Amino acid sequence: MAYIVCATWKAKPGEDGTVLNLLRQIRTASANEPGCLLFAVHRSRQDPSVFFLYEQYVSEAAFQAHATSDHVRRLVLEDAVPRLESRRRELFELVE
Repeated sequence: MAYIVCATWKAKPGEDGTVLNLLRQIRTASANEPGCLLFAVHRSRQDPSVFFLYEQYVSEAAFQAHATSDHVRRLVLEDAVPRLESRRRELFELVE
C-alpha cells in the first residue's frame, strides 16, 4: 500500500525563486530513490510563494529512508527550511 506525503511550503518574501530551484533539485534526487513512486512539485497560481508537494513511496520505511537521506538534509533542512515562512506536512495511505 502506497505511503503518501502532502506538504505545503510558503517561502519568505523574495525567496520563492530560490525555493523553486531547490525543489527542482529535491524532486530529481528523490525521484531516483528506489522506494519513491512519485515526487510532484506544484506552485500556487494565486500566490507564487506557496508550493504543494505530493509524494508517493512504496512504504513508510521507504519514506523514512528518504527523510534521512543526504539530499534531504542538505537541500531541505539546511537550505530550503531557513527560506520558508511556514511548512506543513500530512501523511496518508492509498485506499485500494
